[in-house]
Amino acid sequence: MTHRPRPGSRLRRPFILGLTGSIGMGKSTAAAMFEREGVPVFDADAEVHRLQGPGGALVAAIEARFPGTTGPGGVDRQKLGGLVLGNRHELAALEAIVHPEVFRAQKKFLARHRARDVVVLDIPLLFEKGGWRRVGAIAVVSAPTWMQTKRVMRRPGMTYARLKAIRRLQVPDRVKRARADFVIDTGGPKSETHRQIRAIASCFRAR
Repeated sequence: MTHRPRPGSRLRRPFILGLTGSIGMGKSTAAAMFEREGVPVFDADAEVHRLQGPGGALVAAIEARFPGTTGPGGVDRQKLGGLVLGNRHELAALEAIVHPEVFRAQKKFLARHRARDVVVLDIPLLFEKGGWRRVGAIAVVSAPTWMQTKRVMRRPGMTYARLKAIRRLQVPDRVKRARADFVIDTGGPKSETHRQIRAIASCFRAR
């Protein structure tokens, strides 16, 4: 494993490790393993779910912009996804509602853990939305394409057309791997993935 520090990253506290990976690559599993190693993790997806869930802060704004996509349970993600996937204009409108709130929550997380040596920002679209510029190093989770497809197709409501549309929005796995400081292989036993994460966590503790 190699690490190429970004400008100014040595002066930061906590050190920010960006964790990302394409859909179905095992990022949530990797994030949970970092937490087991005692590293605080900000889960951007979980924050979006909270903001869009029952009583969530963004439900009213999303209903106003995308009528009929919310209910007592908050945002109906399948209905909303049907409107924005493959439609750049509608997707941009949704992101303009969601991203500022997630960024605010991220800033609060960093302030809360400012005394820690290292934290993880678990951000699915780290490369796609420019978040890579704000981290000290990047860890990418990766698995073979056939395994990714198998995992994703187990999800409720998933279709091959939907998966294809999601992949079009994401930087290809091979590009992410090339730009990563650490590549975490999630294609083998979980014990091997955990070993890799333990080694990464240890290297930052030594820092």
